[in-house]
Amino acid sequence: MDNYKCENIAKYVSEIQRKGNIFFLKELSHLGLGYGQFNFLMELYRQDGVRQEDLTLKLNIDKGTTARAIKKLEAEGFIIKKEDKDDKRAYRIFITDKGIHHRDAIYKVAKEWENNLTKNLTKEEKETMISLLKKCI
Repeated sequence: MDNYKCENIAKYVSEIQRKGNIFFLKELSHLGLGYGQFNFLMELYRQDGVRQEDLTLKLNIDKGTTARAIKKLEAEGFIIKKEDKDDKRAYRIFITDKGIHHRDAIYKVAKEWENNLTKNLTKEEKETMISLLKKCI
């Protein structure tokens, strides 16, 4: 193991994650949001009214984390939970008027973060990076 000279990918992934958390907290704190809620909102902007369980699966996040994020988004007024008409044990998540009102600002923060990450990359390198990250996942 002492001869292990390969770059440690986990170190870089972790650093990107930490910097992302700091960036999103700084940019979204005035809305009462952080990085934990950001991904859920982005997915709900793509598909409003999704079941909470499907949101968990789509984001590949555990149920407890999803429940906490949903609770925070609901407390901040960005979403509402409604009982699923077809399955009384399930809930569907809907974006509120407040969530819609702040959508452009949240998209702008997402784009700014992506630009920060990829500013030194060519278009081809960016596409390769996305492809490789998807492959790793």
